[in-house]
Amino acid sequence: MSIKKKLGMGIASAALGIALVGGGTFAYFSDTEVSNNSFAAGTLDLAVNPSVVIDVDNLKPGDVMVREFALENNGSLDISSIDLATAYNVVDANGDNVDDFGKHIKVLFLENADKTGDGWVIGDYNDVISETTLYDLQNMTPDATENLQSWITWLLGLNGEDSGMAAGTSDEMYVGFEFVDNGEDQNEFQGDALELEWTFTAHQTEGELR
Repeated sequence: MSIKKKLGMGIASAALGIALVGGGTFAYFSDTEVSNNSFAAGTLDLAVNPSVVIDVDNLKPGDVMVREFALENNGSLDISSIDLATAYNVVDANGDNVDDFGKHIKVLFLENADKTGDGWVIGDYNDVISETTLYDLQNMTPDATENLQSWITWLLGLNGEDSGMAAGTSDEMYVGFEFVDNGEDQNEFQGDALELEWTFTAHQTEGELR
């Protein structure tokens, strides 16, 4: 074998040996940082103040009752809507009812005054319920924070707040009830009672890129 071939083999062998040694003792620089992250959920906390909106007795046909209460967003998240569900129980004192007492108790209005704003100047009250009996309300779920004002009110700058309720705010509500006098015999309701349950369910706003 010639010197060149031997030398070439020696270099190849030496190079391979270095590569193997290098592969076994490979060293590198490094630096490590730790990122501590967290996910904290917000809260929806709706309150009705006072919790008992109306408690009245000794009613007779034709009586009208107006009450005031507030819906309060005590949570950390904005509310997009508040559904109102109606349920009631009639206590038939004499067991002689042939009609539903709920058909004779009407909600004349449920106004969200914060949404009305100055709309009252032109008679545009933000009534989320209007002229509806409790019997019919059982099948309805109005949004208590929806702004229903006409475009004219907005054009004139008399409108109230937008629909929904920001965190830490409240909406003032006014409600009117009537024991309807239908001009007919309503003696079957004498001594009766109607237990009304209004359930307000708040919903969050749409999710967003954070």
